[in-house]
Amino acid sequence: AASEEAFNVAFFKAFIFINHKKKSKKLLASYAIPVPHGEVAWNLEDALAITSRLNTPRWAIKAQVHAGGRGKGGGVKIAQNINEVRTYASAILGMQLVTPQTGPLGKKVLRLLVEQNVYYKGASEIKEFYIGILLNRQSGKTMIVYSPQGGMSIEEVAEKSPQLIFKEEINHAVGIQLFQCRKIAFNLGLEGPSFKE
Repeated sequence: AASEEAFNVAFFKAFIFINHKKKSKKLLASYAIPVPHGEVAWNLEDALAITSRLNTPRWAIKAQVHAGGRGKGGGVKIAQNINEVRTYASAILGMQLVTPQTGPLGKKVLRLLVEQNVYYKGASEIKEFYIGILLNRQSGKTMIVYSPQGGMSIEEVAEKSPQLIFKEEINHAVGIQLFQCRKIAFNLGLEGPSFKE
C-alpha cells in the first residue's frame, strides 16, 4: 500500500508537470507565439510513433520529471535520425535522473516528451534566453524573471552573474504594458523584427 501511494503521488506530480507545460504551450500558441509541437510518450513504441507524426528533421527527446537541469543530467537529447530516437528514448525511459533539483536519489523517468527540435544551424548564431512567469508571493503579483544568458545553466547565471537576472512585476489591474515589453526586449538584447515582436 505504501509503494502504491508513493506511485500515485509521483504519477500525480508528473501529470501536473506535463499539464503545466501543455497548458503553457497552448496559451503561448493562442497569442501566435511559435512553440515546438510534441507529444508525451509512455514507452518506446509511443516515442517512435510520435516521431513519425512530427514534421521535423530532428527531434528533442526529453525526460518528463518535475525538476530543472534535466539536460545536464542526461535527460534531454537531440536525435538526428530515427535510430538516435530509438537509442535515446530507450536510454532515458526508466533511468534514475539526478539533477541539482532532484537530490542525490534522483527521479525515475516514466515518460518522455518527443518534440520538434528548435535548435538548428542557420544564418545567424543560436541564442538561448531564459524567461519565467511566476507569482511573487510577497506582493501577490505576477513577475516575469528573465535573462539574456538563459538555458540549462540559469542557476549558474543567478549565482555568478546576478546582474544578468532581470525582473518585471505586472500590475494585474492593467496587465503587462508596452514599455515593459520594450524593456524586456532591450535587456534580452533583441534587435530588428525580434525586438518588434
